[in-house]
Amino acid sequence: MLAVIEVGGKQYRVSVKDTVYVDLLGQKEGSEIELKNILLIDDKGAVKVGKPYVKGASVKAKVISEEKAPKINGFKYKRRKNYRRRWGHRQRYNKLEILAINA
Repeated sequence: MLAVIEVGGKQYRVSVKDTVYVDLLGQKEGSEIELKNILLIDDKGAVKVGKPYVKGASVKAKVISEEKAPKINGFKYKRRKNYRRRWGHRQRYNKLEILAINA
């Protein structure tokens, strides 16, 4: 059984016991959450497609950890103007383990 879920404006294809990295949800580590935005469910060939979401469907997931992506450095400058800007960014995300898919 697999599902396509929407979290934070992004879509993920998941099945039971998968681990997925999603944008930060603001949940504590070890807590269980229920995701309601299910776009598609495939249960051994029986496909349910939502308009836009499948009614009555949910995915149960457990927040394993909160992590940071590698640092991205940015730089811009204007020649002959003595203008330089440097910045860095580390995206934070949650690691989820999919526990169950309820159709």
